[in-house]
Amino acid sequence: MEFLGTIINYILNLGAPVFVPFIMLIAGLMVRMKLRDGASAAITLGVAFVGMSMLIGFMVDAIGAAAQTMMERTGIELSIVDGGWTTMANVSWAWPYAFLMFPLQVGVNILMLVLKKTDTFNADLWNVWGKIFTAFIVVAVVTPILGSVIALILAFVVATLQIILELNSGDINQHRIEKLTGIPGVTCTHRMLFFSAIYYPFDLLLRKIPALNKPMDAATLRSKLGIFAENHVIGFLLGVTFGIIAGYDVAAILMLGIQAATALMLFPMISKLFMQALSPISEAISDYMNKRFAGRKLFVGLDWPFMGGASEIWFTVIVAIPCTLLWAVILPGNKLLPFAGIINIALVVPAYILTKGNTLRMVILAIIGVPFFLFVGTQFAPIITDLGLATKAIDIPTNQLISNSSIDAPVFTYASSFIWQCSQGYFVPLILAVYWCIGYVFYARELRKEYLQETNQ
Repeated sequence: MEFLGTIINYILNLGAPVFVPFIMLIAGLMVRMKLRDGASAAITLGVAFVGMSMLIGFMVDAIGAAAQTMMERTGIELSIVDGGWTTMANVSWAWPYAFLMFPLQVGVNILMLVLKKTDTFNADLWNVWGKIFTAFIVVAVVTPILGSVIALILAFVVATLQIILELNSGDINQHRIEKLTGIPGVTCTHRMLFFSAIYYPFDLLLRKIPALNKPMDAATLRSKLGIFAENHVIGFLLGVTFGIIAGYDVAAILMLGIQAATALMLFPMISKLFMQALSPISEAISDYMNKRFAGRKLFVGLDWPFMGGASEIWFTVIVAIPCTLLWAVILPGNKLLPFAGIINIALVVPAYILTKGNTLRMVILAIIGVPFFLFVGTQFAPIITDLGLATKAIDIPTNQLISNSSIDAPVFTYASSFIWQCSQGYFVPLILAVYWCIGYVFYARELRKEYLQETNQ
């Protein structure tokens, strides 16, 4: 078992830019794709992942530093350090049972494909750490209540449920994602899309406001605002605004403006690489499935970056930063200082898909969504800190708490982990779980209805 765990960990530690293209190459060869074409597409996909990671890192360094300066100028001190998703991943992989999650995800996916309970092949295996994180938290919460054996069983039950829901989410969102990205046969199986269920009731209310229910994506804004809706101009204006708020001098303000303009201008260019890489692979898989399974399509589930070319996403991400800092200051009970997770993709991508790129509704939803992330990050801090100390996966100073202000699918992760505390009279997780389930069911129903209407089925 230890040998198997070592092999699996070695493969996954290669990182998404190596691991995901490798999986896609294997999938391409299995559906009779030429090695030359498959290798070219796989390498291009790796380049796209690296390019997107470089740009995000560039934005975090530039805008994250400005955000930190903003908080320092307020003089407010928040005690929980934001370690970002990488810290959570490191803690998760240090769990002794982590290596079992990889075969569990693959096995569940294959079983559901065979039973025709999903049409999604989840190639986003690198993000298996998200299931490990959920299971890890369940064990930590449940062990004092029900004992270690039952806690471990429940942890894998919840992780299995998350795997199933990721596949289901990939299925129901695929049609809308394909329309938004223009990439055929591809969907997103990242758990961050679970947050659409939290946004859904709010979005239903926003749609009733006529001004918010009109097309307001990047293309529409460009036709109305001209140059002021261009990516580089928006980025420059936002960067300059951030620099002014942070108290930078003129040179630093202008540099931040150019840096933000650079990022927003390059994101769509990197996104085209995803389309260039994924289109031939997804088409080969679709052709193969159509020949062997008449009338059935197979979708490829991936991490979110292939949608990263959407200007609406990055505009909302940047606008959400000062809102996140404001919420951190005024939200009762919050002790988490947003920093490493300040570029919160998990806050925005679900809103992008839900609103079909309506920028104004995306911004409003993001503002509404921030407290959920801060609340969950604060609640998880003692557990994550204890786990980090126990596994020695990260160095944590004495008496210091650590967490993450951008935990993916915060409500699902929190509710599924803490719901067991109902036996102790704590019902907040149960209430959130019921809210999430209702939102998910009705959102899925809307997506299904939309698909049937647009495909005339």
